[in-house]
Amino acid sequence: MKLSCMSKLISFSLQNPSRNYGALPSLRPSKIPNPPSLSSSSSSSSSSSSSTTLHDRIKVIRDPKASVLPVLEQWVTEGGAVEKQELQSLVRLLKDFRRFNHALEISQWMTDRRYFDLSPSDAAARLNLIHRVHGLEHAEKYFNNLSKNLKSVNAYGALLSIYVQEHSVEKAEATMQKMKKMGMAKTSFPYNMLINLYSQNGEHEKINILMQEMEENGIPLDKYTLRNRMIAYIAASDMPGMETILNRMEEDSNFIVDWKIYSMAASGYLKVGMIKKACSMLKMMERMMPLQGRKSLEFLITLYANTGHKGELYRVWNTYKQSNEPMDVPYGCMISSLAKLDDIEGAERIFEEWESRCTEYYDFRVLNRLLVAYCKKGLFDKAESAVKKAVEGRVPYASTWNALAIGYTESKQMPKAIETLKKALSVDRRGWVPDSSTLTACLDYLEGQGDFEGIEEIISLLKNLGPLSRDLYQRLLRASAASGKSVSIILDQMKVDGFTADEEAYKFLETGPS
Repeated sequence: MKLSCMSKLISFSLQNPSRNYGALPSLRPSKIPNPPSLSSSSSSSSSSSSSTTLHDRIKVIRDPKASVLPVLEQWVTEGGAVEKQELQSLVRLLKDFRRFNHALEISQWMTDRRYFDLSPSDAAARLNLIHRVHGLEHAEKYFNNLSKNLKSVNAYGALLSIYVQEHSVEKAEATMQKMKKMGMAKTSFPYNMLINLYSQNGEHEKINILMQEMEENGIPLDKYTLRNRMIAYIAASDMPGMETILNRMEEDSNFIVDWKIYSMAASGYLKVGMIKKACSMLKMMERMMPLQGRKSLEFLITLYANTGHKGELYRVWNTYKQSNEPMDVPYGCMISSLAKLDDIEGAERIFEEWESRCTEYYDFRVLNRLLVAYCKKGLFDKAESAVKKAVEGRVPYASTWNALAIGYTESKQMPKAIETLKKALSVDRRGWVPDSSTLTACLDYLEGQGDFEGIEEIISLLKNLGPLSRDLYQRLLRASAASGKSVSIILDQMKVDGFTADEEAYKFLETGPS
């Protein structure tokens, strides 16, 4: 739900110290073509191969639980060409779209089928994906079993990155020492990774030691090094330290100080209440914007809202908004920013302007911003009216109903919260989960009311979205036992999902029918 623009920028830089920021992903949904027929008949083989690419066939598989292997095998059966470069490109693309399971399947398929040998960079990419899909233990096992020629600087760098993601300081430092011993720590990359980790953990003195070591060893402090150091100073509310880094970057012709740097500086000043200095950084940021266009607009909007200067916020919006491009993300940011400044009428006008431009796509996440604002103000009639209008002829996102459910829960309107929560769960978007506090509040309310059928209904809907947690199984056991229903099937399903039924669970077998 929350899309705080500045927090995304800071979070992204912390998690990706060796990457450029790039464009933020648009909220605008992609237009999905109809999936191609996978008929293997000889008559359709040539036409199917000529009318679509392997990339197109993989792209349309949206369900993360569905395997892409049948599509790959069908492609080969039809005589489609298998190019390593294309497969590698697909792995990178799917990873960027967070379709890690599909990316891992392709990575493994291209070597398991013996089409191509695994290169050091392929091994490093696979290591990262195994961690994403199967976790740390499997990733470590894969790394340990790599042949000597594949345990390159790429693989060690990937392993170091994994330990940073896991916040494992001891293992990250041990990996860095191995890299130094083998002569693999000759670039800024591993240092930046550790600086990233220390920044997250607040170990700022270690950052200074690393930077000093880099300078002593002749390793250049690149823009990622200084950017991460700057973020660490901001996290510590150390404005003199932040200014030292900013001045160093501005004075060194080897660095290009872009709008992202000034947005970070503005964020730092806002954090400590130095509004005037924050505004000066925003003016510098605006000077960079002609080269970036709307990519930086949402950050600028959010930061100006944080200054409390509503007039400046409107000026920026009217100056930089594009009239001929889809701008779902900036519109959403503007709505949230005006709501933060208690300008609900202004937020409504911006929403109406956005809605009037929706000719082909309707992104409910923009509506969600307005719903959140309405609910915080207790304007539930307006929220309900906006949703009723938006859903005419459209299928809303689960998050839209969830936004209402959260608002109703916070205002103690539990029957309505339960009703909208059920609507959210009924959208059946696998992988989506409702707000945990709202779900707990609704289940607690139903249990307190003795509405065990209502509990069973919600949990049944949750089962369609993914495996249940132990707490949900316990609730289901209590509801079934209270309703006089058998619980043995539930206990069996708990075992299937990897839960060992405890003593409390087995009590239900004694009290309920078997």
